[in-house]
Amino acid sequence: MLQRVVRFFWPDIKEDDVQKFSILALTFFCIIGSYWMFRLLKDTVFFKIAFPEALGWAPEQGGLFVPIAKAISPFVVIFCVLVYSKLVDIFKKHQLFYVICSFYAALFGVITALLVVRNMYGDAALGKNLLAAVGWVAYFGIESFGSIMVPLFWSFTISITDSNTAKVGFPLIIAGAQIGSIGGSALNIFSEQLGGVWRLFLIGTLFVLAVIGLIYYFMKVMPKDELVGNKEAAKEEKTHKKEGFIEGFVSGLTLLFTKPYLLGILVVSTIYEVVGTIMDYQMKRQASVFPAFSSEVGFNKFMGIFGVCANGLAFVMALLGTSYLLKKYGIKVCLLIYPICFGIALIGFYCLYTFAAPSASTLLWATFAVMMIVKGLSYAVNNPTKEMMYIPTSKDAKYKAKGWIDMFGGRTAKAAGSAVTNSLKKDMATLMTYGTLFGLGLIGFWIVVAIFVANKNQKLIKDGTIVG
Repeated sequence: MLQRVVRFFWPDIKEDDVQKFSILALTFFCIIGSYWMFRLLKDTVFFKIAFPEALGWAPEQGGLFVPIAKAISPFVVIFCVLVYSKLVDIFKKHQLFYVICSFYAALFGVITALLVVRNMYGDAALGKNLLAAVGWVAYFGIESFGSIMVPLFWSFTISITDSNTAKVGFPLIIAGAQIGSIGGSALNIFSEQLGGVWRLFLIGTLFVLAVIGLIYYFMKVMPKDELVGNKEAAKEEKTHKKEGFIEGFVSGLTLLFTKPYLLGILVVSTIYEVVGTIMDYQMKRQASVFPAFSSEVGFNKFMGIFGVCANGLAFVMALLGTSYLLKKYGIKVCLLIYPICFGIALIGFYCLYTFAAPSASTLLWATFAVMMIVKGLSYAVNNPTKEMMYIPTSKDAKYKAKGWIDMFGGRTAKAAGSAVTNSLKKDMATLMTYGTLFGLGLIGFWIVVAIFVANKNQKLIKDGTIVG
């Protein structure tokens, strides 16, 4: 049954590869499903739970803390990259899942227990400081979870996949992820019926534990010849020498900034976060004070609706369009689709705000629509395309340089966007004017770099060489 469904939507996948990509898709389903559930819950905890007025906090204090949290996030991620780089040298690729998932399952389990106490006895049972600590730990824990687990999955997957197989197999993985993201987001809509935020944290924790079981099963059933991707990279990996703690930390950063190809991947992988963070903050602040969504349950419901819509769009695109676009138009076009559409959406939103004098409701849903398009294209088109850029690279590039790009680079880009938001947030007109012009300038630079990276990738594949 599973093979028939897979072969119907992805007829180019070889019969021998169906099991491989199906298990990988299910694993990514659990990772992305839990991440999106936690990601939306993180905002609810921060905006509506951790800093209540009843315990002495100012109104909307959680929302005011968001730019600060994003500014601190890169420093937290530096530590994560440090630890991650060392773990890469200590453990085998699949064992990294066991170690990292066990840590996050324990962390989210503790948060779940504290939220259970709050649910039973009220905010005062935890107190002002402990409840605030839950908010900060949940925020940074969930941020780091997404920054580590997603790159880890892709680093593992691209290390066991060649370029030709990736073109037909990666869309299946993305489709599995989108189903997970839709399901995880949808649960937030029904948080009240499910018994509250703490039960959603419990469900997410169980999904994290499921990743361990799936990777164990994958390694048990897959033949060894199916666990080798780019042959040149595989040869290099066999001769790879383990480095010390500091050396491993520095080598990834050094490799990133000495290889123009990897630096280009950094740009196409992270620059959108700057502009996206500005739009995302606008949407959440509007929703947090909008009457229908101002309560804890209401805000969580809004975030769930956003997650379902954005990921639903991405799923439809992944199911029907990603594979076609990659095969029909190639990597270069797929890398350019996202920044061009992002730019058009940004211009349209600016014109609406400047010339149409929209109501609070119209502005909120217009911001919602732009973010939905931005997230949908990112997950369905840009993400699988940029991951293919790592196939002709060494192990250090796949794990250490990629770790810097996905973990530290993404957080730094968000911090830059938050710095813009923090300095302009008191005046919406100023934020819209200068934020939009700044964003459009970045998108123009993004397009130029995307062309360079795509051309370089084609040359590396043609010559059979690797970077790093």
